[in-house]
Amino acid sequence: MIGDLVSKILDAPAALVLVVVGLVVFAEDALFVGFVLPGETVAILGGVAANRGHVPLAAVLAVVIAAAVIGDSVGFEVGRRLGPRLLDSKPLRKHHARIDAAQDFLKRRGGWAVLLGRWVAFFRAVMPALAGSSPMTYRTFLLFNALGGILWGSVVVTAGYLAGASYQKVEAVFGRDAAIVAGVVVVLGVVVWRVRTHRAEKAGSAGRAGATHTADRGNEGTDRDEQPTPAR
Repeated sequence: MIGDLVSKILDAPAALVLVVVGLVVFAEDALFVGFVLPGETVAILGGVAANRGHVPLAAVLAVVIAAAVIGDSVGFEVGRRLGPRLLDSKPLRKHHARIDAAQDFLKRRGGWAVLLGRWVAFFRAVMPALAGSSPMTYRTFLLFNALGGILWGSVVVTAGYLAGASYQKVEAVFGRDAAIVAGVVVVLGVVVWRVRTHRAEKAGSAGRAGATHTADRGNEGTDRDEQPTPAR
């Protein structure tokens, strides 16, 4: 099946390549069917097609990134509207353990879980809907969704472009190691963010303490000025 899909994508007209790649990447996230549709594989093949001069690389990048971001946004809205009913649907009942793990990760990491979820096949399918059913605002979701879509789309398509005919090796590497690499990046980002937040809070506390001390000294001066002058 995958072999036939590869041949059809690589041999199709340029416009059809872009349509197929975009629709599969979009549907993987928006329709909650990432367990079946190989979005990452198709994005890599789009890069391979660009390597062969069959379609412009810039066009593949634009389509994959846009489809990823828009697809996740639709998935977010689906989760917001359907919520628990979606998680109790028949196709997802057998994945409860993994969904619980994804929900726990989302609670602990917030937007960073959305970014990381882009790099893991199962998370890529469920994270947008889970975020939509959580208290997370769409503004926060969109920030991390867009960042994740840009990074993921650029890396995956470019990897396929550079690999050319060796795309199967690239696909295997992404399936095995991408989550680890992305996890390291996310952890480093969280550490940097926490350090900066701590420094900002410390600086803010010092500033408030200084302002309070200055105000106290001013009040002392005012009290002295207001004391009555002894009568002579």
